[in-house]
Amino acid sequence: MSGSGEPAAEAPAATGAGVRIVVEYCKPCGFESAYLELENAVKEEFPDVEIESRLGGTGAFEIEINGQLIFSKLENGGFPYEKDLIEAIRRAGNGEPLEKITKSRPPCVIL
Repeated sequence: MSGSGEPAAEAPAATGAGVRIVVEYCKPCGFESAYLELENAVKEEFPDVEIESRLGGTGAFEIEINGQLIFSKLENGGFPYEKDLIEAIRRAGNGEPLEKITKSRPPCVIL
């Protein structure tokens, strides 16, 4: 063994512990797959985050982090970009203030 015997200090990673996400979505609208995709991405990045789904009204895909609405499909017309949601979760995990996500990717349109 070499060195002082202590492990090298690393920057603590945000684990998502203490962050609670609620996603309310319209199941008849076919948004369950969007929720499941989002849930998988969140759990991959933050295994300790608590994520819950609720059935919502027509056209709904609303995301709350720790009780604060941070994304609304009803307001934005699309779904959130994954990177924006991951950044919001990181901020919440670090105790930083959250800002509403206003960018969205358009929903699929079948012509």
